[in-house]
Amino acid sequence: MTVETVDLYKYFNISKPDGGVGLLTSYIHYQSPEYCTGRTRPAMLVLPGGGYGFVSDRENEPIAVKYLAEGFNAFALKYSIAPIGFPAQLLEAAMAMVYIRENAEKFNVIPDKVAAVGFSAGGHLLGTLCTMYNAKEVVSVLGEKAKLVKPDAAVFSYAVITSSEKTHAGSIDNLCGNDTELRKRVSTENNVNGDTPPAFIWATVNDNAVPSENSLLLAMAYKKAGVPFELHLFGEGVHGLSLASRETAFSGGEGYMINDEVKPWMELSIKWLKKLGFEIKY
Repeated sequence: MTVETVDLYKYFNISKPDGGVGLLTSYIHYQSPEYCTGRTRPAMLVLPGGGYGFVSDRENEPIAVKYLAEGFNAFALKYSIAPIGFPAQLLEAAMAMVYIRENAEKFNVIPDKVAAVGFSAGGHLLGTLCTMYNAKEVVSVLGEKAKLVKPDAAVFSYAVITSSEKTHAGSIDNLCGNDTELRKRVSTENNVNGDTPPAFIWATVNDNAVPSENSLLLAMAYKKAGVPFELHLFGEGVHGLSLASRETAFSGGEGYMINDEVKPWMELSIKWLKKLGFEIKY
């Protein structure tokens, strides 16, 4: 495996906001001449959560490594957080998608098989990436490259979707401040249309931070738009489970973060992605 980190602002020669981040770490399979010369792979962009107030390590590298083990080349984004707000996070995720596709040959990535997975507020960022990839804030910076932004599939993990009644207030506050119109604009369920990429959606019914209605609203929007999706609502589980395993549990408080009933979400997402053609090519 090769691991490297790139500053997306430097790569694209774009001015970085004061205190901005925009760092993308790649986890790339070694092309061993013994057995995998010439292989190309699907890619997964990981968007961790943290309420737009921090970027969760538990939903970052462990997720990337898990998808790597399933044959993907993986990329994890550390994006800007409050007090930096919209559109910095969307632009950084958009730059990440363009970077992956522009370097598809270098990374042995199949350029039309680049998915993204987002957790909590990272799920909200994923929603904006999937539905606002052609927003003026993206096109004005990336120009023609904006056509490379939209993911080919999306995995929403206990995602913040709405800015209305069932929102996670802290996430939307950090992203939008007091801008009422912006809050409405970034409510993802209102932006899903026929061009939105297919989605795998999962959450727990009794999520104690981001109400599961967020995932239901997203599923209903997908249904209305006629876009393929798969929805899994697990009966029990706290917010922020990540892999729901000991690997991503908080030290000293492992018990409630390990959930064997929820743990299969990763395997289910892989099976779903494979049905969409996210497979190694020989």
